[in-house]
Amino acid sequence: MTAPIVSIVIPGYNGEAFLADTLASLATQTLTDWEAIVVDDCSADGTRDLVRGWADPRVRLIENAVNGGPVRTRNRGVAAARGRFIAGLDQDDLCLPERLARQVAYLDAHPDVVLVGAQAEQLRDGRVSAMHYAPHTTPDLIAWLSWIENPLVWSTVMVRSEVARALDPFTRPEILYAEDFDLYHRVGAFGRIARLDMPLLRYRQHAAGASQRFTETMRQSAMRVLAERHAAVLGVAAAEELARLLVLHNMGGVPVPDRATLQRLGAGITTLQTAFLAQERPDAESRQLIRWETARRWARIGRAGLRSGAVRLGDVVRARPPHLGLGYAGIETLAWCAAVGAVRRMQERRAAADQAGQRL
Repeated sequence: MTAPIVSIVIPGYNGEAFLADTLASLATQTLTDWEAIVVDDCSADGTRDLVRGWADPRVRLIENAVNGGPVRTRNRGVAAARGRFIAGLDQDDLCLPERLARQVAYLDAHPDVVLVGAQAEQLRDGRVSAMHYAPHTTPDLIAWLSWIENPLVWSTVMVRSEVARALDPFTRPEILYAEDFDLYHRVGAFGRIARLDMPLLRYRQHAAGASQRFTETMRQSAMRVLAERHAAVLGVAAAEELARLLVLHNMGGVPVPDRATLQRLGAGITTLQTAFLAQERPDAESRQLIRWETARRWARIGRAGLRSGAVRLGDVVRARPPHLGLGYAGIETLAWCAAVGAVRRMQERRAAADQAGQRL
């Protein structure tokens, strides 16, 4: 058989409730020269029967003899792929019709780019909404964001097959639920990473999703990825500490517990950004985007800390890295968050006083 342009790799595990919609979304693709490889990881539901009975011959099934987990299952699909490009797709996400065509066209036009993602929409309870990612990106911005967070939705990713096969393994099983984040760092040795700034996927949010069920494992794996990435810049111990702060407070949205933590986080981001700019030397547009997007994240971190009552407005102002200003949030927004935090502190003091009175 003639090799297809794109191989879409779909790890399957008890995905019968979602997989039919996912495969149906592939049937609407404007680029029709593709194969979809569903690798079933010993499902206990009707996943295998669904794929075996799928009428489209471009969809094929590989069955694991024993349960190997999502990373090994994906890697097996990548090893079996025949296309020039390999597209990632989870069993519950939906491709929009132009996804494959636009990503193939981009990779053909940009030989220096080895992996490209796309913007995504969120699908929850039948409702579609925007995901809050940077509205406009460049490869340099994506490279910088990968230093402080995971910049891409895995199901939007397409990679050149020769690069995927050069990685051994393609994704590391020991970085469970952050293996895609790890991949973006490892693939940088082969070329650049980009993102198309248009929605080409609907990312399904539901209670059975891995991001909902394995949050702590995901956080620990992401911390490992960032600590390994930044050890050369910061030293091992400092990299591990900053990785923990970035995953909790930047990626995870957990409010900082105090002003000292906020100061350490701000200083760490500044150190990383200085190192990145010196190493990568981005153009003027990318440099401006890097400053802007970093400031947006600093504003979000500050707002969360203020609303929780853990820090005060003066703490955010004094702890800010010089070039971030107030995070472009506006003093009015920060003041409102500070007022919410003040009310929360007052409520906590009253609750503590009430408990003390009950003990007496």
